[in-house]
Amino acid sequence: MRLEEKVAQSLIACKKTLSIAESCTGGLISYRLTDIPGSSAFLKLGLVVYSNQAKTALLGVPAKDIRRHGVVSEKIALAMARQVRRLLKTDFGISVTGIAGPAGGTKTKPVGLVYMAVSTDTKTLCLKCRFKGSRRSVRQQAASQALKLLLEFLV
Repeated sequence: MRLEEKVAQSLIACKKTLSIAESCTGGLISYRLTDIPGSSAFLKLGLVVYSNQAKTALLGVPAKDIRRHGVVSEKIALAMARQVRRLLKTDFGISVTGIAGPAGGTKTKPVGLVYMAVSTDTKTLCLKCRFKGSRRSVRQQAASQALKLLLEFLV
């Protein structure tokens, strides 16, 4: 069984709902989940908030936090997950922000650096990952890891 099918089954079995805020994955998590028939039972919102402006305007992530910590940071991933969950009052919110490459990396924030977060009304957790490979590979690995992180909350 594919990872997204396990997530879907768990969400449906628990009667829980999900909202997603994606940056570097560009909608890949939402795509994988909506490829499953009946996903509207649990998936309520999927946003691709690629620009800093979108993160601020749509999610309410403070621009000062983006300037202070950088968009690819634990602080922003946590804020994105919390805020997307609050938009439609879903049980879970997940977010991903990172540098898929091949350009855009720095010494302190290299290509492949990705932060992902899961938020519930009682707990929010962020995971920092470093993926290797092409842009496509980094995005695919980040989407899979975010689904695994969500699944850990569900089982």
